[in-house]
Amino acid sequence: MTSLTLPDIATQTQPHTLPLDWVGMQGIALPLRHEGRVLCGQADVGVNLEDGVSRGIHMSRLYLALEALEQAELNPLSLRRLLADFLSSHERLSSAAYVSLRFDHVLKRPALVSPLAGWKSYPVTLDSKIEYEMFHVELSVVVPYSSTCPCSAALARQLIQQQFLIDFPTQMPDQATLLEWLGSNQGIVATPHSQRSQAHVRVQLRDNLAHLPITELIDTIEAALGTAVQTAVKRADEQAFALANGQNLMFCEDAARRLHLSLRDVEWTAGFNLRVEHAESLHAHDAVAASQYRW
Repeated sequence: MTSLTLPDIATQTQPHTLPLDWVGMQGIALPLRHEGRVLCGQADVGVNLEDGVSRGIHMSRLYLALEALEQAELNPLSLRRLLADFLSSHERLSSAAYVSLRFDHVLKRPALVSPLAGWKSYPVTLDSKIEYEMFHVELSVVVPYSSTCPCSAALARQLIQQQFLIDFPTQMPDQATLLEWLGSNQGIVATPHSQRSQAHVRVQLRDNLAHLPITELIDTIEAALGTAVQTAVKRADEQAFALANGQNLMFCEDAARRLHLSLRDVEWTAGFNLRVEHAESLHAHDAVAASQYRW
């Protein structure tokens, strides 16, 4: 019995076929290796189709090339090799290749005062491409933090001052009476409002970088803001967190400026975009600020 060659419709040429900027697949489940851990990730992969007569690309070749990431350490070098494989498997069809990876970066974070610790998950996106024979990698993270409104803090302090004048209209109370008053609901009649906030940071990595500085980027962001959300806590940690919020009052504009100045000093970046979102507890809408920088 004569064996027949299976048809490959994608390779058939057609007249007047338009080139396409991106053709590929998205949402591919993929294990990734980073810093000794196996991560559950998703990949979007593609190439351009600049050949004006070919009907399509070889999607299976892109899919199979992803297997290289199952064993290799995830870093700019392994991504560059992957994209080079995309292009070599699409010679004369494509001149640009793309891969976007999404996964969670998990870090164990200590409490502020007590010996407790807990895990935090940070969404990460890694976008890399080869275009015009140039290689680029961009690292994006989302970092949650707490923000206390300076305006509401000032208004709360004013109400406390007014209540003090009402309760002690003629003379200053003695120390014991004053301490009791400050520790009562009657004394602290108002508190400033805080909100869980998010910093969305996207940095372009320098071409010669040998590793992925995910933890370093997260540490830089949290250090700049000063009020990273906590995991396992005791009352002493909660009190320390309240103190940190009280000493780090910030509008969204303040948070964006802090991050901008801090990221500008990072040596392994070639530029960044940042966006902070304060999920207002006073309003039904969010407060947002953004900034970017390019060397």
